[in-house]
Amino acid sequence: MDTRSNSHSLAFDVTHRLVLSIAIPMTLGFMTTPLLGLTSTAVVGHMGDPEALAGLAIGAMLFDLILGSFNFLRASTTGLTAQAYGRRDQHEQQAVFWRALISALGCGLALLCLSPLLMAAGLRLMGAEGAIAEATSTYFSIRMLAAPAALANYAILGFVLGRGQGNVGLLLQALINGINILLSIYLGLSLGWGVAGVAWATMAGETAGAIAGLFIVLSGFKAGRPAWSEIFSRHRLAELFALNRDILIRTFVLIGAFTIMTRIGTSFGAITLAANAVLMNFFLLSGYYLDGLANAAEQITGRAIGARYRPAFDRGLKLTTLWSFGLAAIVSAFFFLAGPWLISVLTTSSEVREAAGIYLPWAAVTGLTGALAFLMDGVFIGATWSVDMRNRMLMSFAGYLLMLAVFVPLFGNHGLWLAMNAFLLFRGFFLAVLVRPRADQTFRAAQ
Repeated sequence: MDTRSNSHSLAFDVTHRLVLSIAIPMTLGFMTTPLLGLTSTAVVGHMGDPEALAGLAIGAMLFDLILGSFNFLRASTTGLTAQAYGRRDQHEQQAVFWRALISALGCGLALLCLSPLLMAAGLRLMGAEGAIAEATSTYFSIRMLAAPAALANYAILGFVLGRGQGNVGLLLQALINGINILLSIYLGLSLGWGVAGVAWATMAGETAGAIAGLFIVLSGFKAGRPAWSEIFSRHRLAELFALNRDILIRTFVLIGAFTIMTRIGTSFGAITLAANAVLMNFFLLSGYYLDGLANAAEQITGRAIGARYRPAFDRGLKLTTLWSFGLAAIVSAFFFLAGPWLISVLTTSSEVREAAGIYLPWAAVTGLTGALAFLMDGVFIGATWSVDMRNRMLMSFAGYLLMLAVFVPLFGNHGLWLAMNAFLLFRGFFLAVLVRPRADQTFRAAQ
């Protein structure tokens, strides 16, 4: 077969509309998550039991930490699906989905079996005792029942994103969080179940999302399911496990970087720690649209590589870069102007407000310093260049630790925020310098 004629037949146009058709729905879907957290907190908070509220916070944090470690299921599925989609290989798309779903269910069942040990370790780590530990145990043990469904949703979301179906991703995220919110209010407040009601609501939302997602995905499959021997191909499984391993290491290092920031922040006292927590919301808000654009980069990059069509790769990189930095500049300017008002909304403490105002500029620019990091993560996930992601994350982390060692003793909390912004810049820059040589190598090999 003539590779060049085959590449031409698989060519596709990358437009602003294509980029935004993926980025906007996923940004909206991601933004339902903090609304869910606010609802859960409000429901338990209205019960008037501070121990229950503290237990909910600890339980939710532990569960999110554990499940967040399995985000590789979503990322690897997106990259591999996008490449098969670019080749127009329906058979392999189905095989990728089944491998991801089976892996997700297996990991979910393993977490369910290990949940007593994980809960005991989490309680000891957080130092929870008495009524707080009881509330944490109630929430964690119920919510862990949803682990298989929650991880299945990672695989489903990764698959639909790999096919560029941002609207389906939004629908599923809205369904999961919408059911969760409504049932949290009904079970937690109306029936008075409190923390248990919030946990059961989460399980119901995740389960409903998994069922709906499976129905949508499977109804779109054409006849001819891959044979089990194809799904469990040794070569394909080795490729999947290597990809997941590298993304998992990268995720652990990323979590470690933010954990270290929080740990160092505690040494500056309760007021500074609280101010940092308030300001981190600015970075999280920036992350919603940056994640959406990273999802667009994942799909377009993977599809271009699958299609062996370099112009789409280059055009996709150009447009996602334009949108990422353009929106980052606008949002950073907004945070500079509206930051004091937002701080006053997030905290009533005058001391915390004053401290947060001092460090506001550092938080306001995190969207700009992090734009390239988010975008490059999307490009490298879509291209499945996972070894580079892992290695460059380790390099960035080493630079981050060096910045902390030098600037925190000199400038205190200013040094801490300086190091975090530098870490974001390191991540983006170290990957960006590899894009062109890796793309040249990948597309040359495809010829």
